[in-house]
Amino acid sequence: MRVDRAWLGLGLLVLPTFLVAMDMTALLLALPQLSADLGADSVQQLWISDSYGLMVAGLVITMGTLGDRIGRRRLLMIGAAAFAVLSVVAAFSTSPEMLIVVRALLGVAGATLAPSTLALITNMFRDDRQRGKAIAIWATGQFAGGALGPVLAGLLLQHFWWGSVFLVAVPAMLLLLVAAPILLPEFRSDHAGRLDPASVALSLASVLPMIYGIKQLAVENASAGPAVALIAGAAIGVVFVRRQLRLATPLLDLRLLRNRPFTAVLVGLVLAGIAMAGTGLLVTQYLQSVLGYSPAVSALLFAPMGLGVAGGTMAAPALARRIPQTTAIAGSLVVSALGGLLLVAVEPGSAVALPLVITGITVLALGTGPLFALGTGLVVGSVPPERAGSAASMSETGNYFGGSLGFAFLGVLAAAVYRDRMGGTSETIADAVAAGRTLPADRSTSLLHDARDAFTASLHVTGLVAAGIFVLAAVLVTTMRPAAPTDDTTDTETPVPEEVDA
Repeated sequence: MRVDRAWLGLGLLVLPTFLVAMDMTALLLALPQLSADLGADSVQQLWISDSYGLMVAGLVITMGTLGDRIGRRRLLMIGAAAFAVLSVVAAFSTSPEMLIVVRALLGVAGATLAPSTLALITNMFRDDRQRGKAIAIWATGQFAGGALGPVLAGLLLQHFWWGSVFLVAVPAMLLLLVAAPILLPEFRSDHAGRLDPASVALSLASVLPMIYGIKQLAVENASAGPAVALIAGAAIGVVFVRRQLRLATPLLDLRLLRNRPFTAVLVGLVLAGIAMAGTGLLVTQYLQSVLGYSPAVSALLFAPMGLGVAGGTMAAPALARRIPQTTAIAGSLVVSALGGLLLVAVEPGSAVALPLVITGITVLALGTGPLFALGTGLVVGSVPPERAGSAASMSETGNYFGGSLGFAFLGVLAAAVYRDRMGGTSETIADAVAAGRTLPADRSTSLLHDARDAFTASLHVTGLVAAGIFVLAAVLVTTMRPAAPTDDTTDTETPVPEEVDA
């Protein structure tokens, strides 16, 4: 009976994990409709896309420490309640600025959910084998949520307005609030670290200006403001790093980066997040704005990317039994690079444009599966057991932060390529499509032809850059592998400190 309750609790814990990841990507297909309705420009679109993931990435470690102090189930329920309320507010936003702020607050709430769910799982399943299976299910839920977010959004947009992509989270969070006291135990750590408000403030004050500066590069005739923001963010980042190295219990244990395998896999997770998020952003818009598919059809066409991640993740354990895990990860990342290169061959008027897009994103996603499935195990296995919790938190942060950087870096790059190809006459393809509806037929045809060619050029550049990112990650994982064999230890689960049942 106790085991049954634990597995029921696991199902409940997968739910918020799935929704947090889904909320990062659900707006990919809603972005064209949302932008037209609210009048969001290209930079505001980028902020709407990743202000959520940025706040999750910036606060997940902080919330993990907070959960240790006040109780993990309690923090989970607080976050779920806030997430439900803010989802309703986001659905009825009336301006881009309002939606950006609400998305950021949703990120704060989402940051409470991810570390709480993983921490509770590691305490509910004391048997190593059961815990490993539970963590694998949890990870599958997380990545499935990110992959299926656009699919669900497309189906909703076929029948409802863009705000429906937010409302879908409300009943799930209400279920969590009702069932959590019944199915989930409460845990607090006797050795919880002290929250350091100065470190929290410094981390956000460093990251946010740098991301702002990157985004502003997408604006034509940008002033010196972006450069100032980048320099200020970098300077604050130096202060943050120095503070973490001095503290006995830092917010972010940067000393772990001295371990080469740990650093290689962590950087690989960030790089893969950048490439996948940026590619997903471009492909979902390409399917709608260039190839002309509806949101629902685009969602179905985009589904193979999620199936690719799932297939690669499920195949990873079997692959790792035949070859070393680092070799499996590096080889799979090369496969992802080939998927990115397939996108470079896409042409809007070609009969094989759609098959190339679908095959490209499927192959790209398939190759990331072993990194996501085995990467956390390698990260945890690369450090002493007493530091495994901090290592796992940094791995989780890398996943979210990589996605946010992907929207920022590749989104800015694609916008710059598009604007250059259009000679500054159109800032986004959504603008061109909207303008084409009001122009005479001949001028509309010419504008849309140029816009589709320009956006395809953006897709080519994104695919090429993504391929380079995957190759770089493969090289890092290969060259920074452990000096001694660790295959017998890398499948261990995240150890947990002694806990007291509250």
